[in-house]
Amino acid sequence: MLQARRWWVLATVSAGLLLISLDMTILYTALPTLTAELHADPSSKLWIINAYPLVMAGLLLGAGTLGDRVGHKRMFLAGLVVFGAASTVAAFAPSAAVLIGARAFLAVGAAAMMPATLALIRLTFDDERERGVAIGIWGTIAVAGAALGPVVGGVLLDRFWWGSVFLVNVPVVLAALAATAVLAPGGSGSRDRPWDPVASAQVMAGLVGLVYAIKEAARPAPDPLPLAGALLVSAAGFTVFVRRQRRRTYPLIDFALFRNRQLLAGVLGAGLSMFATAGTELILAQRLQLVLGLSPLHAGLLVATSALGALPAGVVVGALVYRVPARHLVGGGLLLGALGVALALLLTPGAGPLLDGGRAAGWVVPGMVLAGLGLGTVMTAASAAIIGGAPPHRAGMASSVEEVSYELGSLTGVAVLGSTLTAVYTATADLPAGAPGAAADSLDEARAVAAGLPPDESGPLLETAFAAFDNGYALTLAVTAAVLAAGGVAARALLGHRTATAAPEKDASGADADADAGTDAEAAGAVTGTPPSDR
Repeated sequence: MLQARRWWVLATVSAGLLLISLDMTILYTALPTLTAELHADPSSKLWIINAYPLVMAGLLLGAGTLGDRVGHKRMFLAGLVVFGAASTVAAFAPSAAVLIGARAFLAVGAAAMMPATLALIRLTFDDERERGVAIGIWGTIAVAGAALGPVVGGVLLDRFWWGSVFLVNVPVVLAALAATAVLAPGGSGSRDRPWDPVASAQVMAGLVGLVYAIKEAARPAPDPLPLAGALLVSAAGFTVFVRRQRRRTYPLIDFALFRNRQLLAGVLGAGLSMFATAGTELILAQRLQLVLGLSPLHAGLLVATSALGALPAGVVVGALVYRVPARHLVGGGLLLGALGVALALLLTPGAGPLLDGGRAAGWVVPGMVLAGLGLGTVMTAASAAIIGGAPPHRAGMASSVEEVSYELGSLTGVAVLGSTLTAVYTATADLPAGAPGAAADSLDEARAVAAGLPPDESGPLLETAFAAFDNGYALTLAVTAAVLAAGGVAARALLGHRTATAAPEKDASGADADADAGTDAEAAGAVTGTPPSDR
């Protein structure tokens, strides 16, 4: 019975992890529908997507330490409650502003749960072999959640209204709450573990200012005053954060870690791989639905094909990471990802009226699979490089740096590429004479305007709008390929002629430095936990 209980605990925390992973990508296929229903403008669309990774990136640095203080079971339960409540609000949001706020609170719940999932596994499984199996299952669940997000979103939208993509979380939350209360190991935590909420607020201010500045700069006529103000807030937030960390006895980040080239290359690879994955999948999902007219389910299945390359790459590279030089895996993987994105762009047909949308869309699959293969390689190798590049007493901190690297990559990918797409569309949308000006704001607006026009007027309008969107689509994929290629060259230069990635060092007892959730103040508290392939 006791042995079965351990595996039920694993199933329970995996359910929470599945929710976190699904919500990272489930809106990729739902965005066109909820944009139309809530009348969201282009800026609101990006905030709806970005609120989740932005808040998570700001809170994850301190969430693990807070779990050490109050107990990881309590953190997991609190996270589930917040996640379930926020999902309900999001499902019935009457406006884009309310949905953005609900997405932010979803991230609060996710940030509370994420470190607790791995900590509870480590507290539950005493046997090292069983613990390894459990962590492997945990990682696979995270990969599956991220890959299935667009597909689940498509299936739900095929049968229900857009709020179902959030409401589906609630029954899972209720079941996980009951199971956690009965099965998960308790513990009151340790009050001597420091928690620094001020640092999380400083990071949040820096991130919000940066994202706002990116979106403002991408507008057709950016207002210099808000743009300068946002940049000032961002710079101030990050500056005071760095200064605070350098003064504290127990910092959330020891910036001396970045002197290690292996760790720095890993951070670069992690961020760029998620930059490309999040940005291209979101933009591709929009094109498949808005230009080619595919259903959310069909679009979700095509977007998810990148997992066909990423999943096997993660498994194979996991076995090779300590034997093959990191410059080949990180640098080579980024270059392969660049090739895949470029191939997807080259094989993308035009959006002419004579094309069969489904058959035309299928040509992106080879590029997406190749990109997934390269970026999946990078994600696994980058995580190993980050953990292996840190000293034993900073193992947990390195795990925190790893997770934040992926969240920041997702955040900047959506912000930069999404804003670029909007800017190019607006700049190149040469509307027919007499067309309403709102059609130049976004393709969603153009489709809404065209729906109320006679065929002889809607046809030319949509043709122009599709062409403008494709201009932005082509540029964003070209930029993504160029950034990945430059990152691959930089990673290889950073790693030089190093041999294989260094494995995590052992402590004095011969165990991995971070093998127990309570080994030291950082190793237990800062482990954030999302596996490398959940990106």
